[in-house]
Amino acid sequence: MIIHGNGGSINNFKYNIPFFSRKYKVIIADSRSQGKSTDTGDSLTYEMMADDYAALLTAMHIDSANVIGWSDGGINGLLLAIRHPEKVKKLAITGANLEPDTNAVFKEVWDIVGPPYETLKAKKNKTASEKNNWKLFRLLCEQPHIPVNALNKISCPTLVIGGDHDVIREEHTMLIYHSIPKAYLWILPNSGHSTPVVYKDVFNSTVHDFFSKPYRLIKGEGRFN
Repeated sequence: MIIHGNGGSINNFKYNIPFFSRKYKVIIADSRSQGKSTDTGDSLTYEMMADDYAALLTAMHIDSANVIGWSDGGINGLLLAIRHPEKVKKLAITGANLEPDTNAVFKEVWDIVGPPYETLKAKKNKTASEKNNWKLFRLLCEQPHIPVNALNKISCPTLVIGGDHDVIREEHTMLIYHSIPKAYLWILPNSGHSTPVVYKDVFNSTVHDFFSKPYRLIKGEGRFN
């Protein structure tokens, strides 16, 4: 299962779907209120979307799946593993965050997304398109709120990925890594937020390698290998 980011769609993974479809059954959908998926509700949460993906797997009679999540999709992946642990075999997330603040995201990024958020917030009579965009901006700027200790509940092996110049602070990515019991960390050098696109080949091969091999606990003398 592959999950896209805020305002995205299936098309965001055009460089990844062909690779993984040669090796796996790929399950991918436009999240609610995004792409071709509609949603008439006034609010939107990551928890709602994580539950959507769990329901999709159930509807497809799939007990569990390997999950890739990018950005908001990474947040959805974390919540899927927390709320529906039986659904996730292994989890690979890139560019995810636990809180919508400058502890997680660089201030210069907030300076970019903040003005359009405030503009939409102040507008009284929004068009249907603006209402949908407002839901996505609220999701981006007001959520998530995942307690760090909730990550301790994630039982599946997890590959935590980030760019060294991501929109997410590298220390926040490392906090996520340190808080998940069975986790690997991969920070891509000379990389921003779009790791599955800009580094598509190495991203695809590394994630496949993670999915295809047993998780290895490295400690003690094993640290010298």
